[in-house]
Amino acid sequence: MLTDDFFSRRDLLKLSALLTASGALPFIRANQARAQDPDEPVKVGYLPITDATPLLVAHGKGFFENEGLKVEKPVLFRSWSQILEAFLAGQVNVVHLLSPITVWARYGSKAPAKVVAWNHTSGSGLSVAQDVNTVPDLGGKTVAIPFWYSIHNVVLQALLRENGLTPVSKKTGSPAANEVNLVVMSPADMVPALAAGQIAGYIVAEPFNAAAEVLKVGKILRFTGDVWKDHACCVVFMQERDLQERPEWSQKVVNAMVKAQLWTRDNRAETAQLLSKDDANRYTPHSKEVLQRVLAPEESDIAEYVSSGAIRHPDWRNKRIDFQPYPFPSYTQELVNQLKDTLVEGDRSFLDTLDPTHAAQDLVDDRFVKAALGQVGGLPAFGLADSFTRTETIAA
Repeated sequence: MLTDDFFSRRDLLKLSALLTASGALPFIRANQARAQDPDEPVKVGYLPITDATPLLVAHGKGFFENEGLKVEKPVLFRSWSQILEAFLAGQVNVVHLLSPITVWARYGSKAPAKVVAWNHTSGSGLSVAQDVNTVPDLGGKTVAIPFWYSIHNVVLQALLRENGLTPVSKKTGSPAANEVNLVVMSPADMVPALAAGQIAGYIVAEPFNAAAEVLKVGKILRFTGDVWKDHACCVVFMQERDLQERPEWSQKVVNAMVKAQLWTRDNRAETAQLLSKDDANRYTPHSKEVLQRVLAPEESDIAEYVSSGAIRHPDWRNKRIDFQPYPFPSYTQELVNQLKDTLVEGDRSFLDTLDPTHAAQDLVDDRFVKAALGQVGGLPAFGLADSFTRTETIAA
């Protein structure tokens, strides 16, 4: 099972200290002091959520080895602070991180690392108690978020503002009727907290929304991908040192991940089995039933979501979770713009001076993913237009 450190408030405090220039420096220096081994294996770090799917599939189905890479079994971490600390220190060299955390890491702590690809799109939802039927019903109530620097927090606050509600973070007292109190909570605690009536809802990555459905303790009010069309959630983060000094190795890593995403799109049920606690690798503690509800939902499920309003844009034809690797610059720009207007705790001074256009160019290195896409038929192989530009669509 997941521990209380996973996405916990304590983890936020650890990250707040780590993601400063002084806090990150000892780990960065330790990594820089390590001798660079050209044959160093792929060392994946991940959290046990569906966001990690491509990296786990690339290992489980042998895509890394097919590229001629040495690879170790992926290392499961229990919190974002643990995975980021290990990454900065060089203990793992390929990780998935929430896209807003990469913004914080690069510009809050000056981490010498870059986004090389997206891990997945959509894959999250806003789950609520059975008596909550609309977003305005959340007024005066408490909603749990997994992290301040998460796409979940960004999308939730956009929904709240659109419905005339003000997000707040109150440690004492109750929120006003036009306020929604946000609390950071471990996803493992979200389902029982909702069942016990301690919170009115939560917004988080899968499969925790599916778990509430299977256990019949909550329902999905909105899918995040139905608010921000085809948004990224977790992205692949790699060391600049590897990108600069081991470009062939880096290219092979990205090649494997891109091929794993293609395979996942065509083998969703098998992916659910691969990621489940019943598989020999035991990548996650989740059941195949819960994972399959996310990765390979029934058409009848989708129709019910359209009927309930959880999906308001069926014409977008979004998957509950989908996979495509290209990090569109427009997304990074809009993410930074949204973060500037999003309530987050801690020192956010770096956001105030961060230029969105600069961030899109500086945070992301898309050389490798473009080359990898060229080997598999480009973006059309993922059902997308053959263009590396797009317009962001946010419709709460």
